[in-house]
Amino acid sequence: MSHVLSLDTVTKRFSRNTVVDRVSFDLEPGERVALLGHNGAGKTTLFKMILGFLPLDEGTISVLDAGPGQAAARRATAYLPEAVAFQKALTGEEILRFYARLKGEDPAKAAALLERVGLADAARRRVGAYSKGMRQRLGLAQALIGRPRLVLLDEPTSGLDPISRQDFYTLVEEVAATGATVLLSSHALTEVEARTDRILILSKGRLVADDTLANLRNAAHLPIRLKVQGTEASVEEIENRLGGHRLNGRSVELVCDPSEKLQRLAAISELGDLVIDIDVHLPSLDDVYRHFSGIAVPAPGPGRTEPC
Repeated sequence: MSHVLSLDTVTKRFSRNTVVDRVSFDLEPGERVALLGHNGAGKTTLFKMILGFLPLDEGTISVLDAGPGQAAARRATAYLPEAVAFQKALTGEEILRFYARLKGEDPAKAAALLERVGLADAARRRVGAYSKGMRQRLGLAQALIGRPRLVLLDEPTSGLDPISRQDFYTLVEEVAATGATVLLSSHALTEVEARTDRILILSKGRLVADDTLANLRNAAHLPIRLKVQGTEASVEEIENRLGGHRLNGRSVELVCDPSEKLQRLAAISELGDLVIDIDVHLPSLDDVYRHFSGIAVPAPGPGRTEPC
């Protein structure tokens, strides 16, 4: 058993439209992997094939050496859809006890799961009175029944407020720390940038990128921005010696090729007391996503096209 999840040239067509086109990747235990793509890129279709809800037209999928939908794969896999829904008349505790029985687990474990996701105080409240953030946490608790080895999360933070999103990702980190593999689909690129170990990018059904964010940045060869802060008295000299573009009365911005970063930082350090601070802005996940998915990157502001 080498991989938790393995896809080999997986293809799915609806009529003459190829929605997933020869997608291949493997996931290892404990990985937190982001699956990114525009609407219609094939993310949800891919999830449904992994779960055994849709048949493959070509290729193979293996979940811990079992086929999608087989008993072993179903026992090992948990799924949280974007629009999680529960019977509103039941309490959170009743919901979890019900799903525990469906999964052949001890219903008494429901209390511990509710505690784990921060819903212990709401265990006996009707789900109809839960906020969306509470329902998402209840959905995650339901997904974690039986300690799954593979957790699929489809847009899990859609509609949540910032605090609820932070709390949700803390729970995801705890799940991965137990050795479970998390595959998370999201449009919220800023959120997943610091919370995943690896990035998969789908574009028009094809897997166009599969690596760590650092490696994808290097492969994309996108420019780096350096913001050099001086004083009102020194900013003009900083601009004259380094070039770049003055942002305000105290700072100069430089745009560099990644291979020039150390050289430019050395030149900045030679300015000594003229410089108060330096901010290094690496390409964001949004920049990387746009590059690999073929979406045009917005043009930089005035003066930002000048290389440093």
